[in-house]
Amino acid sequence: MASLNVGNLGEYLREQRRNAQLSLRQLADAAGVSNPYLSQIERGLRKPSAEVLQQVAKALRISAETLYVRAGILDAERDRDEVETRAVILADPSLNERQKQVLLQIYESFRKENGFGVGESADDEDGAQEADTGSTRVPGTGTAGGHDADAGPRRTAG
Repeated sequence: MASLNVGNLGEYLREQRRNAQLSLRQLADAAGVSNPYLSQIERGLRKPSAEVLQQVAKALRISAETLYVRAGILDAERDRDEVETRAVILADPSLNERQKQVLLQIYESFRKENGFGVGESADDEDGAQEADTGSTRVPGTGTAGGHDADAGPRRTAG
């Protein structure tokens, strides 16, 4: 069987598995995939789906996005900053899993609010439409000018 072009995904997975002190069988069981299939992924013979990569990442307690980049599912250049931010959040040992997920949801909501949805670039269509209408959008407020028309300037708790 010829090796597929999946970057160094298999080598990276093997390294992460060894760092986690897991056997191939243990990781396969934890990820819910077959032992032979995981072996083929590590040897570069199979290109796993995003779902399988997510299961493996969860079992290894690493960022699924990092695996997506290594597998060629995400564009490394365009998505590097987002992937790195997510990886840092997921790797923080001082946060529990619920806190990590909440923080990631907040991060994603801010990205969407600022015109960076999942897989979008800075010059998305929404931004172009705003420029055409002449409105000024203030990041973090969702309104023009930084305050609601009826409520006056926003205040933060402090």
